[in-house]
Amino acid sequence: MSAFAAAMDRIFANASMAAPALWISATTSEERPIRVIVRAPDRITDFGAGRLVSDTTMVDVRAADLPTPRPGDLIVIGADSHVIQGEPIRDRERLIWTLDLRPA
Repeated sequence: MSAFAAAMDRIFANASMAAPALWISATTSEERPIRVIVRAPDRITDFGAGRLVSDTTMVDVRAADLPTPRPGDLIVIGADSHVIQGEPIRDRERLIWTLDLRPA
């Protein structure tokens, strides 16, 4: 295991950094508990001469916990349900998925 992988394991195990969540497949109704790091950056979109600011929700999840996330899969964090939109993106080390979510 690389030093980076070991660091990611520690970060995702830390209750202050990562939250428990539940992944539910859109196609097979399989479900699995996972841990996620939730981010909510504002996204700025140009529209003609104006700019729109919209809220987003993104999560990072270890590829070891969730090997094949797909658009349409459901992520439940606490009482909130989110659907994966767009294609999941992995980091350079192929250890972490970044998932763009929308409310279910």
